This record gives sequence, structure tokens and C-alpha cells, in this order.
Amino acid sequence: MKIDSVAFNNHKSEFEIASAGRQLVFPYVRLRVRPSASDSISEVFVDEELGREAFTYRLESGAEDSVHMDAVLEFNMDPDYFNDLIMYKLTVEAMKAIQQSGLGKRQIARQMGTSPSQLYRLLDTTNRNKSLGQLLFLFHLANKNVELLVSDKRATDTECS
Repeated sequence: MKIDSVAFNNHKSEFEIASAGRQLVFPYVRLRVRPSASDSISEVFVDEELGREAFTYRLESGAEDSVHMDAVLEFNMDPDYFNDLIMYKLTVEAMKAIQQSGLGKRQIARQMGTSPSQLYRLLDTTNRNKSLGQLLFLFHLANKNVELLVSDKRATDTECS
């Protein structure tokens, strides 16, 4: 997702990001290089070198860092971002499952009732036009179980996965 504009708000200690007609925020406390009372933010800009998918900020001391739009979307709990992230992770796991199964891709496509080119689209991590059902069927063919775990967010905040 491309960033249209970014500004810093020292009063609220957050960045204000405009992207695709939406206004999002990102707090200073989430930064790797944090500003302080003696070293405040002097500049912020949409970073062209990062494809307008990140912004870079600079402190008065000259220290700088960049924040990718994925971090902003995650902080703002964007549902489309989380959907894409889950589908990406499932696709990567589906590719591993197929490799481990020993089944040929033509054989899998035949069992799915689709073409090999459609199977390749299903396994493309950048393709967002696929269904969860298709991926689950693929796991079934590869003889893998898929379990969905719903847990209290506070219990998983400190865990890494």
C-alpha cells in the first residue's frame, strides 16, 4: 500500500499517515530509533527509494530510521492486512506440504479439478484472489491437518511465532 503523505505530531507523539484515502497513526513508542525531549524529530518524508511503501524520519541528532506501511497497518489492526498475512502464511505452508507429500503438481491439479496454471496461481504468494477453501483442500490432498487456534490476545502478545 502506497503512502500519500506523512506528518509528525509531537503533541500526540505520533505520525499521521495518509494512504488510499485513509488516515492512520503510528506512535513514537513503536519506533526503533525513538525521539526524546533533547533529540526530537526534525524531518519526516514518504520514502521514494522504498517505493512509497515506507516513510523515513530523522532526529535532530541526525539519527534516522524508516517505518514500513506493514507496521502501520498492523498497529491500526487493518483487517485487509491481516487477511493478506494469513493467506500468505498458509500459501507458504501449502508449498511446503506439497513438496513433502511427493505428489506431482499435475496430479494435485487433477484431483482438485483444476488446471496446473490455476494451481500455480493458488501457490503464488502475491496472488490475493484465492479462497481459504482452496488452500484447505490443497492441505487435505497433501495429507496435512490444519488447526485454527483462537486465543486471548493478551496471552499471545509476548509470544513470537
